[in-house]
Amino acid sequence: MTEQGKPVVPSRVMADEWHPLRALTRARIGLGRSGNAQRTTDVLAFQAAHAQARDAVHTPLNVQDMERQLHGAECLHVHSRATDRATYLRRPDLGRRLGEQSLHQLRKGAWDVVFVAADGLSSIATQTNAVPFFMAMQPLLPGWRIAPLVIATQSRVALGDEIAQAMGARMVVMMIGERPGLSVADSLGIYLTYAPYVGCPDSLRNCLSNIHAHGMTIPAGAAKLAWLMHEANRLGLTGVGLKDAAPDKVLSKYTPSLHDKDTDA
Repeated sequence: MTEQGKPVVPSRVMADEWHPLRALTRARIGLGRSGNAQRTTDVLAFQAAHAQARDAVHTPLNVQDMERQLHGAECLHVHSRATDRATYLRRPDLGRRLGEQSLHQLRKGAWDVVFVAADGLSSIATQTNAVPFFMAMQPLLPGWRIAPLVIATQSRVALGDEIAQAMGARMVVMMIGERPGLSVADSLGIYLTYAPYVGCPDSLRNCLSNIHAHGMTIPAGAAKLAWLMHEANRLGLTGVGLKDAAPDKVLSKYTPSLHDKDTDA
């Protein structure tokens, strides 16, 4: 009771203790409810995220648009043995091998590295991030003989091994769309393999994951990959024998903006 003798009505508005934690993650935590059900806004957001994930898997890679992003730079387009998307999803093994016609159009050269932009399980990720990542790598590899960008469709990670072997490249960098989730549908994965060959196990690869607008940025990913590539070249290996232990001062050599900031300090 108040001093005036009127009853105190408790407030129905409660502090949202989850709010500070939501700022740290894109995961769905501390969802509210209406009675015994989820709120309509949360249900609709979930359905929208599910639709985005499905679109990421099934939308065809726009190869012509990627070619335009290269502004006239040479590139090649290859296809796996999976003849369509349905076959690709059912038969991962076919996505790991080049189609006969694509294999014949690749010619060997004295390349230090070949970059492959592959649709994988999220063409949206590749469409958005692969060419910018490829371009960001150019100034970080001075003196390297970099093969023309290869755009691969209906592709799994291991397809890069056969591409590099056919082109005579010492290393392959596979830029591939990662399996979409309900928080991110446009995440790009990077796989680096030294001396790749058909049948190469995943233990011989190094991986950088979650390259997207809300994850690892393209400059940060490019800096880390450049360090890994230089170390791979020095040691003659990748995979479990090459540890991702690049210190910040080493990474700053490959990121001009970070290097300038470090020098000013």
